[in-house]
Amino acid sequence: MNYKKAIKQIILAPLLLLVVSPFIAQISTQNLSGKNINTITTAVPFLLISPDSRSGAMGDVGVAIKPDANSTYWNPAKLAFIDDSKDMGFSMSYSPWLRALVNDINLAYLTGYKKIDRNSAVGVSLRYFSLGNITFTDNFGTTIRDFKPNEFSLDVCYSRKLSSNFGAGLSARYIYSNLTGGTNVGGADTKPGVSVSTDLSMYYVTNEFKIADKKSDVSIGMNISNIGAKMAYTENAERDFIPTNLRLGTALNMEIDEFNEFTFAIDANKLLVPTQPVFALNANGGTIPSNSNSTGYEIFSGRDPNVGVASGMFGSFSDAPGNVFIDDNGNQQVESGSRFKEELNEINLSIGMEYLYSQLFAIRAGYFHEHPTKGNRRFLSLGAGVKYKVLELDLSYLLALTQQSPLANTLRFSLKFNFGDDKSSDESSI
Repeated sequence: MNYKKAIKQIILAPLLLLVVSPFIAQISTQNLSGKNINTITTAVPFLLISPDSRSGAMGDVGVAIKPDANSTYWNPAKLAFIDDSKDMGFSMSYSPWLRALVNDINLAYLTGYKKIDRNSAVGVSLRYFSLGNITFTDNFGTTIRDFKPNEFSLDVCYSRKLSSNFGAGLSARYIYSNLTGGTNVGGADTKPGVSVSTDLSMYYVTNEFKIADKKSDVSIGMNISNIGAKMAYTENAERDFIPTNLRLGTALNMEIDEFNEFTFAIDANKLLVPTQPVFALNANGGTIPSNSNSTGYEIFSGRDPNVGVASGMFGSFSDAPGNVFIDDNGNQQVESGSRFKEELNEINLSIGMEYLYSQLFAIRAGYFHEHPTKGNRRFLSLGAGVKYKVLELDLSYLLALTQQSPLANTLRFSLKFNFGDDKSSDESSI
């Protein structure tokens, strides 16, 4: 048996399940130490993968740190705040993905920006996610075809300062996801998933102030990304949410002296899509059919997830079903206060630090936390960056804190170029 092929089929199984099952929301939750595992699933999750090495080394913070070319992903509103000495720039990033399992999945990212004037800028970016090669077989193991599943997104964005301290950004995105190449899966004819979305972002930076006589400023950022149409891979399947995400963050920048600078940042993320409900069970432990909602089953706790995009976004703050258990009488119960706790558990936290020496060399570190019942991604990250004239090179490395994590030992590589009217200026951040 081909080990790598088998692993890849396991990885793609949830993606193909989205293709052939219109009742994906009926999958029951598992249990972890008395708590329900209730992860939120969406189509095209590659849109949430941190594409660049700088933020990847800082625990995936990025919405409020100093702007660079990769701001097109983290917070387009920051582009207008790029140093005026940088007229334009671009960045190329590459990350081998899930290399603890297979060796041919990767994410590539290309982005660039152009300052229109001192108060506005435009940006473009392309993300390409390759899932390597997979062999489709029938129920008897006979090979149907080989195919290389792939996904990509193409973005354009506009950023403008509304004051010297505050700015806003708007992005438009085209999303394409081809997981099967039209192969008939489970008796269903498949097609690529296509969607369009937008990002709404804001950025605020304070005036310079002193902390222990050190020049400092604080920045605050917000980005609501991937606000867009649902996606389907067959004509008859339920359309799945794309990963609409709310990112809030802040960063403290402190200049110790003319050579040494520190940045400390924290981001909070929450998916703005419905949470999987818990369904009512009969005496035999089976789900109870119902005609009162679109899931086709009676919901015991939580809400019907098959709603519109706007309803899903606003309802995502109050639709968690909580921790459901069976009491001594065999009845389903919801643990008191667990609904609110689950809503809090859906917030992922990123903490990062950057040390910059003489605008030429950077050392970075960070931590990312996701609750065990919501995916259990927890890792430390490390990285470094170096600058030579207009060229910047960044590297990052991920240290997983959970056993057998597929993210273990993830590497990212980024190469940035900055061009400006002041060719001799070295006052650009790494």
